[in-house]
Amino acid sequence: MTRFRKSVRPEEVKRELAPGQSPELLKALHLLDRTGKLHADSRRKLKQVNHLVRLLTPALDDMFERHPEPVIVDAAAGNAYLGFILYELFLALAGKGSMVAVEPRADLAERTAERATSLGYERLRVLCSSLSSAALPDRVHMLVALHACDTATDDALVTAIERGADHVAVVPCCQAEVAKQLSGKEDDADPALAPLWRHRWHRREFGAHLTNVIRSLVLEAYGYQVTVTELTGWEHSLKNELILGRRVHRENRRARRQLEDLLARIPFARPSIVRALKVG
Repeated sequence: MTRFRKSVRPEEVKRELAPGQSPELLKALHLLDRTGKLHADSRRKLKQVNHLVRLLTPALDDMFERHPEPVIVDAAAGNAYLGFILYELFLALAGKGSMVAVEPRADLAERTAERATSLGYERLRVLCSSLSSAALPDRVHMLVALHACDTATDDALVTAIERGADHVAVVPCCQAEVAKQLSGKEDDADPALAPLWRHRWHRREFGAHLTNVIRSLVLEAYGYQVTVTELTGWEHSLKNELILGRRVHRENRRARRQLEDLLARIPFARPSIVRALKVG
């Protein structure tokens, strides 16, 4: 396991930056302190975001090549670290495209809007709203959600599907919905499957895993080519499963059958995405 020092000195920070990334932006985001030091917690955050940006680069290049004014949505944006870094490294350099950061918490949305103004990011718009009621453009080309908690990840995927997003990337966090649905259902389940969630610890882990399997199948059913991978090492984050989707077809009937079969085997496991899209 990598052990971080308490801070990285200003003269060494450059080694931690992505190509084209400015210390000025990282200071504005409070990832660097006023003296230019990068502290351990901020370093972990920066490594996660920069690694995700690297994984997204092929999709971003594709989007900017094919669309004259691409639209990126940063769902459940929080402090919008990802949105700001994508803006600097792609939108600002390309001179086109727009970013919409959606955050329901008023204090965070206000802070993000103030930062966007102070940085001169005129094409970064902040919406203080739930994702389901946000006034988004009709067409979204990419949707990202980094550590959107519990059903907020489902909301992000539903929005991506409904808006016809070419690319989607989500890193789920704190998934409790399906674990609650499984609780007390051991006697109602297939006896061969019930041991998977009999114990509370297994129920939590299996519920999260089942949720992400269902999410991936839903994306595939709607024509997305899906890749599931690790975002970063466990030393950086315990919530590091990355689901990437690239839309290549209108639908995938084989994936839909797999989804329906899985849901039929565990009929009381119904993540928010299944209910919202009425699949299965």
